[in-house]
Amino acid sequence: MLEETLKTQLKAYLEMVEQPIQLVASLDDGAKSLEMQELLAEIAQLSAKITVVRTDDDARKPSFAITRPGSDVSVRFAGIPLGHEFTSLVLALLQVSGRAPKAEAEVIEQIKALDGDYSFETYFSLSCQNCPDVVQALNLMSVVNPRIKHVAIDGALFQAEVETRQVMAVPAIYLNGEVFGQGRMGLEEILAKLDTGAATREAEKIKAKDAFEVLVVGGGPAGAAAAIYAARKGISTGVIAERFGGQVLDTMAIENFISVNHTEGPKLGAALENHVREYDVDIMNLQRADKLIPAANPGGLIEVRLASGASVKARTVILATGARWRSMNVPGESEYRNKGVAYCPHCDGPLFKGKRVAVIGGGNSGVEAAIDLAGIVASVTLIEFDSQLRADAVLQAKLRSLANVTVITSALSTEVHGDGVKVVGLSYKDRNSEEMHRIDLEGIFVQIGLVPNTEWLKGSIALSPRGEIEVDARGQTSLPGVFAAGDVTTVPYKQIIIAMGEGAKAGLSAFDHLIRTPVADQAAA
Repeated sequence: MLEETLKTQLKAYLEMVEQPIQLVASLDDGAKSLEMQELLAEIAQLSAKITVVRTDDDARKPSFAITRPGSDVSVRFAGIPLGHEFTSLVLALLQVSGRAPKAEAEVIEQIKALDGDYSFETYFSLSCQNCPDVVQALNLMSVVNPRIKHVAIDGALFQAEVETRQVMAVPAIYLNGEVFGQGRMGLEEILAKLDTGAATREAEKIKAKDAFEVLVVGGGPAGAAAAIYAARKGISTGVIAERFGGQVLDTMAIENFISVNHTEGPKLGAALENHVREYDVDIMNLQRADKLIPAANPGGLIEVRLASGASVKARTVILATGARWRSMNVPGESEYRNKGVAYCPHCDGPLFKGKRVAVIGGGNSGVEAAIDLAGIVASVTLIEFDSQLRADAVLQAKLRSLANVTVITSALSTEVHGDGVKVVGLSYKDRNSEEMHRIDLEGIFVQIGLVPNTEWLKGSIALSPRGEIEVDARGQTSLPGVFAAGDVTTVPYKQIIIAMGEGAKAGLSAFDHLIRTPVADQAAA
C-alpha cells in the first residue's frame, strides 16, 4: 500500500521505536478495512518491535489503536491516516513506544497536572493542512497523561457520524461528547482551554518582564523575519503572537517562495518558529494585542497592552499583525459559520462530497477553490461581484472546462439561508437587472480576499481608508519608533516573500532608530 520511498522513510523513523507496541485493529469486510489491514501489516514488517492483533471490538470500523503492552497508553485512528495525517501516525507510533515528545518541560508538566478524565474525538480530512496540529497535540496529551483519551476520525470515511453531528468544518473537536473547538488549535491553545488558570499565570509572567529594545507584534512571515534580523543585532527582542505562523498556517500549496519549489503553509509556519527560536527571542504566544500607547518622550518606552490585562514595553515596536479572511458581512453568515459557511476548501471540501456548494469570489483563490471542489461535490456555483472573473487566464480556462461548474458574474450575495442547523441556500442580487435570486445548496466557501488586523490600532496610528498601516520606504509609521511590515501595511502585493522582506527591513530600521535615538529618562517618560 505504501510506496517504496515512503516505506524507506518510515523504516528509518521506526528504528527510533523504544519499546514494543501493538497495533490493535477493528475491521469489517469493507474495502477500507482491507486497506487498513494492508497498511498495518506493512508497518509491522518494518520493525521487529511492532505487532498487529485484530480484536474487532471497537464500534468504529475500520479503526486501530496504537498501544504499549503493560501500560494504559493508547492512541486511536478511525480511518487510514495517510495524506496530511501520515506524520501524525509516525509521531504516535514513536510516542506510544516511549520516545519523549518534543514539547517544553513546563508544558509536559502542565499536561500531567490536568485533573479529570478527558475523552477527545477529532474529525479530520486527509486534505486538511490544519488538522494534523490538533491530532498531534491531542495524541501527545493522551500519551503524557493516560486519563486523556483521543481518537482521530476521518470524516469522509464516517459520513453517518458527520451527518448526525452536523460536522461541516474540520478539524472539529469533541470533548466527552460535547463540542470543544473548531479549526486549527495548537497544544498551547488546547491546554489554555482546559487549564483555566493558565492565562492568568501567563499574564503575571508577562507583567514582570523587563522592557525590550525591539518588540514585534505578530508571528507570521513578516514578524518572524523582523525578530530574526533584530535578534542578530544582539539587541533584546520579544514577539507577541496571537498564533505563531499567522495566516500562512491556513495556506495550502506554496509554489512561489523563491528557491523552494513547493511547500505548505503549516510546514513553513513551523520552520519560521524553529528559526526564530534559534535566537535569543522571547516568544509570547497566544497573546492578543489590545492597545498601542506611544512613548511620552523621544527615546521613551512604547507600551503594548494585551487582552489578558498584561502589558509589554519596548524602545521600538514592529507591527506585523497581518490580515484575515474577509467576510461577506451578510445576514446568516456568522450564524452558519462552520455549519455550511466555510473559508478553507482544502480542509472542509471532503465533508461536502456529493453536495451542492457555492464559491464566493472570482479571483485566483476563488477559482482555484471551485476547481478543487468540482472533483468532490455534485455542483459548484461560482459567484463574482464584478462583471468578469479576475483570476489568471489559465485558471479560468480550466474552470470553464468543468461540466459541474456554473459561473455567475455581476452578482451581489445578500443572505445566507439555513434551517437552524445548517446552510440550505444563498440569495444574491443581479447587479444588472436588480433581480433577486436564490440558490438551494449545502455549502458556501468564501474567498474574497483579506482584511488587515488593525481594529486595535484605530485612533493611535495613521491608517489608510482600507485600514492598512501607512508606512514609508523604511517601514516607519506615523509614530516615532513604531514600524510595520507585511500584509497589515499599505505595501502592495500581499505575498509571503514580500512580507518577509518587509519584516527584515523593519527589523533593520528599528535597529537604526535605536542607535540614532538617545535613551530618554524613563522616570520622566
